[in-house]
Amino acid sequence: MASPFPGMDPYLEHPEIWPGLHLLLIAALAESLAPQLRPKYSVSVEVRMYETTGEQSLLVGIPDVAIQKSQKQQNNQPVNVAVASPTSQPVLVQVPMPITVRQGYLEVREVSTKEVVTAIELLSPINKRSGRGRQTYVTQRERVLSSSTNLVEIDLLRAHEPMPVFGDDLPSHYRILVSRSQIRPQAELYKFNVTDPLPAFRLPLRPDDQAPTINLQKLLDEIYDRSGYDLKLDYQQEPVPELSDAEATWLDQLLSEKGLRPIA
Repeated sequence: MASPFPGMDPYLEHPEIWPGLHLLLIAALAESLAPQLRPKYSVSVEVRMYETTGEQSLLVGIPDVAIQKSQKQQNNQPVNVAVASPTSQPVLVQVPMPITVRQGYLEVREVSTKEVVTAIELLSPINKRSGRGRQTYVTQRERVLSSSTNLVEIDLLRAHEPMPVFGDDLPSHYRILVSRSQIRPQAELYKFNVTDPLPAFRLPLRPDDQAPTINLQKLLDEIYDRSGYDLKLDYQQEPVPELSDAEATWLDQLLSEKGLRPIA
């Protein structure tokens, strides 16, 4: 079954859903590109380790919707604060534990030289959320941007702060950055919202090579259908993170037209 949305399905951004989609989309990109790049180039899935501590580690695996609900409940409670007696019994608490998160990305290498020509990154919350994970990714990003390696950075998450670029004054839900080493610091930035189809773009390689086109929308639609996401997503609920009022009205109308919500 096809996704009811014309582009990115915002329900796929849920913290419990996104990790699985990330793996599938990375694999689909590799499978799609490999036959188009041979025999000069090869594409491989690489894994990077992210370490995080503090509050971030306590939130791993906990859906944002549960966190928001808990915060709202706490905010609605009376402001009277009971002061613990020195003779009271200890309470059980949790301490921030360091955790390691594994995340895949793609490298396109020239077969003859083994040199990395293009890095393809699909961002996850740990890349965008403030903390050690973001710092690790930004350091790696700067390393690539200061090298002769092309960079493709795909951001299909509305939550948290986008990666920094200059000359981008208008906000958007999603972004794809295509940075070709030979024209830096200039880069191509594709911006789109939940109401828009995902744009197709050309994968940067060597300047004289014919670049294959990445049809991200087609790949995402195929993953949605093959993996049965229509059976996993609850379109009766609101997406996480929530949309604006105007976008929520559009979403409600769209889902009603698709028969996934009762007509108001």
